[in-house]
Formats: sequence, structure tokens, C-alpha cells
Amino acid sequence: MSDRHRPHWATQPAPRARSGAVGRRSPRTGTEPVRAQSALRMRLLLSAVFLPVFVAGAVFFGFWAAGTGSGESPGRGMLVVVAVVCAALALLAAADLLVVVRRLRAERGSADPHPREHPGTR
Repeated sequence: MSDRHRPHWATQPAPRARSGAVGRRSPRTGTEPVRAQSALRMRLLLSAVFLPVFVAGAVFFGFWAAGTGSGESPGRGMLVVVAVVCAALALLAAADLLVVVRRLRAERGSADPHPREHPGTR
């Protein structure tokens, strides 16, 4: 396609505020933070509470599905689906827990909570 047929906005790079699929819709007013932060302590609490709940649910529904005979209600297939969903949510909670712990450590400024002394630094 030649430049003659291309609209003027297609040849110029998009400004940083409008770049990407989710660009800014309005200019900054100065009251919002430059970098949004999530409530890390709340995410930590929720992940720590629901990780064991979802693991227990996956184990419970897995054992229930294993002991279910043909023709019983709920069926084995449905129980397996619920167990898999619980396991997926447990993995998601564990991943979020790791991310939150890493971010909290980075905020404190120490990536390693127990720094080791190097030999010969005394």
C-alpha cells in the first residue's frame, strides 16, 4: 500500500498514552497514582485461606468420584469435573500466593528473608 492511500494517522506512531489495545481514554488528571497497586495483604490472606480449601475440595471430590458406582447421582463425570475445577483453582491460588509473597519481599527491599553471610566478610 503506498503512502498516498494510507491515512495520516496510520503512518505516525501512536502516542504512549494511546498505545496498545487498552490505552488511556482520557488524559491524566494528576490525582490517580502513576502505577496502580493492589491490596497485597488482602490477596495474601485470600490465597492463604482458599489454597487449602480448594486442595481439600479437589481431594474430597476426587475420592467421592472414585467411590461412585454407575447409575448413582451425582455421576462420576460430574464429580471429576468439580474435582478438576477445585484443583485448577488451587493452582491459581498457589500461583497468586507466590506472586504476592515475591512482591511483598520486593517492597521491603530484601529478596531473601535470610541472607547468608559470605565466608571471609567478618
